[in-house]
Amino acid sequence: MTRDRLDEGDDGDVADALARRLRALRAQRGWSLQRAAQATGVSKAMLGQIERGESSPTVATLWRIAGGFGVAISDFLLDAPAEPPRVVRAPRQRPARDAMLMAPLFAFDPRLGFELIEVTLLPGYTRESEPHAAGVVEHVVVTRGSLQLRVDGDWLELAEGDAVRFDGDREHGYRNAASQPCSFLNLICYPER
Repeated sequence: MTRDRLDEGDDGDVADALARRLRALRAQRGWSLQRAAQATGVSKAMLGQIERGESSPTVATLWRIAGGFGVAISDFLLDAPAEPPRVVRAPRQRPARDAMLMAPLFAFDPRLGFELIEVTLLPGYTRESEPHAAGVVEHVVVTRGSLQLRVDGDWLELAEGDAVRFDGDREHGYRNAASQPCSFLNLICYPER
C-alpha cells in the first residue's frame, strides 16, 4: 500500500507548491503568461507573482486559474493520484489568503471525473463562488458545525450530517455564521473533457 501526501507545512511551502504547479501547467501547454492571463481572466502580473511565490492568491483566483487551464482545483493542492489502494492523509492547508482551510482527499482523476476536498470555514467567513465550467456539479456534506450554503440566490441552513447537491456552474456561496469552525466534504464532479 502506498501513501500519497503533499505536506505543506506553512504558507511559504503552499505558495512554493502553487508556483511549481502553475509553471508546470504553463510549460505543458506551451503558454506564455499573456496566453495564461487570457485563458484564466487573471492578470499577467498576478500570475507572474504567483509563479514566483510572491503572492498568495484568493480561493476565487485559484478557481479562475484552474478553470482557465481546464483542471480541477485539487491539481494545485495534491500530488497526482497513485495506483490504488492508498491511504490518504491530507494536511489541512490554507492554499490562499482566505479564512478557508482545504484538505484535498482525492485529486481529480479523469477516469472517475471528480475530486473530493474537505473544507473548513473559520468563524464569520463568507465565500461567494463564481460559476464553474458548464456541467460541474457539487455535492456538499456537513461533517462538523453548521454551514449556510447559497444556491439559486437562497441561503440554505445545513446542520451536521446534512447533504445537498447543486449545479456548480451557477453562482453559489458558503458562509459560516457560527462562532466555531465548520467543516464539510465537497465532492466536485466535472463533465467529460
